[in-house]
Amino acid sequence: MAVVLWGFVRPYRSTILWAGLALVFTAGITLSIGQGIRILVDQGFMAGSSAALGNAVLVLMVLALLMAVGTYARHYLVSWLGERVVADLRKAVFDHIVTLHPSYFETNRSGEIMSRLTTDTTLLQHIIGTSFSMALRSALMFLGALILLLFTNLKLSLMVLVGVPLVLLPIVLYGRRVRRLARASQDSIADVGSYAGEIIQHIKTVQSYTREDHEKQAFGREVETAFQVARRRIRQRSLLIATVILLMFGAVSGLLWIGGNDMIAGRMSAGDLAAFVFYAMLMGSAVATISEVYSELQRATGATERLVDLLNVEADIPMSAGEPVSEKTLRDAEAEVAFEAVVFSYPSRPDQAAVRGLSLVVEAGKSLALVGPSGAGKSTLLELLQRFYDPQSGRITLDGVDIREIDTGTLRRQLAVVPQQPALFTADVWYNIRYGRPDATDEEVIAAARAAHAHEFIQQLPDGYDSHLGEQGTRLSGGQKQRLAIARAILKDPKILLLDEATSALDAESEYHVQQALKTVMKGRTTIIIAHRLATILHADSIAVLDRGELVAQGGHEELLQASPLYKRLADLQFQTDRQKNAID
Repeated sequence: MAVVLWGFVRPYRSTILWAGLALVFTAGITLSIGQGIRILVDQGFMAGSSAALGNAVLVLMVLALLMAVGTYARHYLVSWLGERVVADLRKAVFDHIVTLHPSYFETNRSGEIMSRLTTDTTLLQHIIGTSFSMALRSALMFLGALILLLFTNLKLSLMVLVGVPLVLLPIVLYGRRVRRLARASQDSIADVGSYAGEIIQHIKTVQSYTREDHEKQAFGREVETAFQVARRRIRQRSLLIATVILLMFGAVSGLLWIGGNDMIAGRMSAGDLAAFVFYAMLMGSAVATISEVYSELQRATGATERLVDLLNVEADIPMSAGEPVSEKTLRDAEAEVAFEAVVFSYPSRPDQAAVRGLSLVVEAGKSLALVGPSGAGKSTLLELLQRFYDPQSGRITLDGVDIREIDTGTLRRQLAVVPQQPALFTADVWYNIRYGRPDATDEEVIAAARAAHAHEFIQQLPDGYDSHLGEQGTRLSGGQKQRLAIARAILKDPKILLLDEATSALDAESEYHVQQALKTVMKGRTTIIIAHRLATILHADSIAVLDRGELVAQGGHEELLQASPLYKRLADLQFQTDRQKNAID
């Protein structure tokens, strides 16, 4: 963990050097104040000289000024370093997250991942920018004060050396417990954030089913669990600090009693005693600070472990997987897609095959519709084609080349997907339509919106194309979301178009217009369409019927009505339902 963290700190070695120099300078000035106090007492107070007293005070003021300058430099440099390192760490974690395989998010909650990205990195920023600096400063002060104590009074210094291990022992013992509890506390906080995020995301469902009171109680239990873990951590940390303070002041009191008797007996001067007490207090303060910071460092260790765990997750399909086939090569390709004896099971359900030995060809520039009951494997084929997953056996080819031999980024840039549940971002309309092609001009965006029959409703939004859509596009209806997703796909101008229930959320009139737009967009493109409404795919060049991950029939609509009992049953149910709806209307 320390090695990983050092990798983020190392680029700023010059800042560390200057901060270290400022730290040493400040510690040296602070230790020099003890000698200033000795001079003030012996040559000022005890000698009764007003001039000597003034000189001693002047020396103390100069030392205080130098210490203020050094403290400013140290605090600024170390705080800057903490903010910079954490910013780099956050970026590295996020950059890694967006490349992770979808299967990782099937077994890990987004709220917990966000907690690591925000809460854990914020804790590290405090540790690097504040606590670690305090620990180093205290260690220097402790060592410097100890050395000066030896020069001031050897007998008392030996007593200090005997007492130091007794003060450090509880730091080591309690520190281990604090570290374990710190990680447990961070995990419990992540659980709270994850639970709250899920409820907020589905707030309409919660309110629709009047489950507000239940969710309040459930969230309260999550919060109480986190509080109990934090309480145990705080108790251990408080006990550690209290023990160190008790031992420290007990030792200082003993030193004052022995040193005071030596001064009364004339074996040491009042200035030496004052300097000794100052250094002893510095040592005690340093130990107290270290004991407090040590528990913070243990928390940082727990946070670092969670971040390192996330950084060490390896994507099953790296973004750079495959050969670097040039963009032009794929753009010039005919884009024939073939599934050859594909067998696939989702990682979360390894014993349940989603696709079973399926072989299917989508001719270049042609359209293929996939139909079948839920769970037949239709959407799975689209995910395999995009290489969100790789089949356990068999292969998928693009113009005869296994897509595993093509760089994933290059492959996906040739695809455009319109999913059943469109993904919209908390940004304006321009950003959402341009998402697949950021360099598109305003005119091209508007043309794509017109083709998707979205331009009219966009103009009616408060700020037109500059309107922000809210989280996940909450300010739009389902049909409006879908038309924006279609506009995004049109703008991308792909070789292969994937439509997953692309018109399911549209009313009858909008569906007709969008179907006409899609016919134009599909010309010259290899298109795979998933649709439960068979009326929307009658124009497809071929229809493939899937059931339980297997291809059971393929052909045209009329042909399948005669050759496939499953297709005929789906068609009868579909058109019967449509006739009933028309009769009701």
